[in-house]
Amino acid sequence: MNDERADVLVIGAGPSGAVAAKRMAEAGMKVVCLEQGEWPDRAQFPGDKLDYELTTLKQWSFDPNVRGLPQDYPIDLSESDLIGIGNFNSVGGSATLYGGIWPRLTPSNFRSRSLRGYAEDWPLTYEELRPFYEQTDHEFGVAGLEGNPAYPPGAGPPLPPLPVSKGGLRLARGLARLGWHWWPDPNAVPSVPYEGRRACVQRGTCYSGCNEGAKASPDLTHWRQLVDQGVRLIDGARVRRLVVDKRGLAAGAEWYDRNGAGHIQEADLVICAANAIGTPRLLLASADQRHPDGLANSSGLLGRNLMLHTWALVTGIFDEPLESWRGHRSSVGCMQFYESDESRGFVGTSKWHLEPGTGPLTQALPAPGLGVWGGEHHAHVAERLGHTLVWGITGDDLPSQANRVVLSESLQDPSGFAAPKLVYQVNDNTRRMFEWHAERARESFEAAGAAKVEAMPLVPVGTHLYGTARMGDDPGSSVVDRWGVSHDIPNLAVVDGSVFVTTGGINPTSTIAALALRTAGHLATHCSQIPRPERSRAFTLALIHIS
Repeated sequence: MNDERADVLVIGAGPSGAVAAKRMAEAGMKVVCLEQGEWPDRAQFPGDKLDYELTTLKQWSFDPNVRGLPQDYPIDLSESDLIGIGNFNSVGGSATLYGGIWPRLTPSNFRSRSLRGYAEDWPLTYEELRPFYEQTDHEFGVAGLEGNPAYPPGAGPPLPPLPVSKGGLRLARGLARLGWHWWPDPNAVPSVPYEGRRACVQRGTCYSGCNEGAKASPDLTHWRQLVDQGVRLIDGARVRRLVVDKRGLAAGAEWYDRNGAGHIQEADLVICAANAIGTPRLLLASADQRHPDGLANSSGLLGRNLMLHTWALVTGIFDEPLESWRGHRSSVGCMQFYESDESRGFVGTSKWHLEPGTGPLTQALPAPGLGVWGGEHHAHVAERLGHTLVWGITGDDLPSQANRVVLSESLQDPSGFAAPKLVYQVNDNTRRMFEWHAERARESFEAAGAAKVEAMPLVPVGTHLYGTARMGDDPGSSVVDRWGVSHDIPNLAVVDGSVFVTTGGINPTSTIAALALRTAGHLATHCSQIPRPERSRAFTLALIHIS
């Protein structure tokens, strides 16, 4: 079945797809978005229920291989060091389950090769992206404190900072004694009512959805308003492949609804926003005689340079009760050791953010390092419940062409389409980085008066997905240009984390949103003046010229 032609087809309704759809609709474009997942039902989120810690381990796990929902696609990890991956299909994307932590890349992250001699430089700078960072801060309602010395001057977040938790204050005083940097982290979680969203109630269950509708997920910040304004959002739409016309230009997508009925959605411009696993999976699955290695893959780099964030977790246990099961996901951030310094025995940037502790069931569960049964059970829970704080440590994952996304030969999604397979090894640089930072984090807990410190220097769970359709000026070493437009197919753009050249050491959603706004603005500026009757032909010609 052929659906009515659109000016712009967006694939994926997460943060990048929402930002791109909004900008294109503002330019007068007829926009259609295909989203594999469903609209989230806040009444179903487990955070306000007594068993939330148990259901978060299964039904609301961030890992699709654990959840196994009909709208998910499984991920083949048989040739990967990873034991899990973070990905969620819904209107709102993985931001439905993220923590809302909203830092930016630093200027040095865009120039790691020039400044520090590792990885590659981006084809743009922090200053080029800064106005888009500032605009998306307003779109998502970011709370924070202006003046963080880890960043250059610029407009601060639009909302006042969330409260620093009792434990956060304890850590901040410890960092101050050491003379180390700390700052209240920016969060896409309103501290005051904002555009119909409630202020954060500090429940501490962000990773399983926000029952209050406070946390900025795109179903709230973008999609409901866009649908009211005429954007067509089709949920439950599993995209099998992109359609290419006889000229080799993107012409739309083949997709299947919940009943298994097939559709063709035609469009003049296609924007992929399916994340750094979903986008290369789709482009690889769209191979044809003209493009036997997948669409937009003349460089051979589509799917390669997969980067992600594994974690180090360092836990401080305090004698003082801190009510640490409460709070937003990052009360305090530390960037004292953010910038790369090869003398430490590794390269790359790394940030710490202070997580609240966990609830009673997590403390009691008999998993390694998490729980104890038997005679010590009560003492174990009493020592930790409300008394623990956790530094979550992320860091640069160096790009490697060997780390990649391919199509699985053995695993399929519920529609019978090939699942993505990750071929991924954690590099030695990451291991050395986390071991070094874990020791510094231990020092910070000791300075804050922790009675005990426990460290997991590497948690091989992959979150924050990057790099599989990297941007660059050279078509031989990149998949898309500096605007996110395919070097090969001038009416095909990518706006998700696939385009990242390096990961940086921080959470990516702010940068993903800013890049999506920049790309969509570029496309809209060059194409919105084209009269609608001529748009099918003129869109393509204009895009050829601007790319």
